[in-house]
Amino acid sequence: MQLDFTNLFNFDNEVINIDCTLPLKDFEYSTYKPLKNGAVVKGKAFCKADIVYLELNVCFDFFGICDRCAEEFKREYSIDINKIVVEKLENEDDDFDDFVVVDNCKLDLEDFVYQEIQLFLPSKMLCKNDCKGICQKCGKNLNDGPCDCKKDVDPRMAALLQLLDEQ
Repeated sequence: MQLDFTNLFNFDNEVINIDCTLPLKDFEYSTYKPLKNGAVVKGKAFCKADIVYLELNVCFDFFGICDRCAEEFKREYSIDINKIVVEKLENEDDDFDDFVVVDNCKLDLEDFVYQEIQLFLPSKMLCKNDCKGICQKCGKNLNDGPCDCKKDVDPRMAALLQLLDEQ
């Protein structure tokens, strides 16, 4: 979906309302495609005091695999995006986080949302914040309870443990 900002850059009072579902079928996270339902995008673009603003809310379901326990999970996300739309940056020191630079007054909404989701998602995805992972010896999911494996003994303490075993 292309957004055309030509009228807004000409200081028109027009408001571009945005309400769509983007498929984002090519979106990849790690080695899988977690956005099975796409992303719902709602918001608007408008001109106020000769500045063009883009305000969006992006909602999506993330179907992921936990990086610690390898269990599948589903999480709902909602991202608020507030940017100033410009044709070019006047100052090279401007913070790119606040601005969206558009070529020929057009913005590909799907590419833009794709990039914003990429930046929003954490680098490590967990099924829950306190995920315990899996046992390194037997492979049991420690979220389901402790395993029956013996704890490894520090080799420096092995001689002392032998003394305890003899008693």
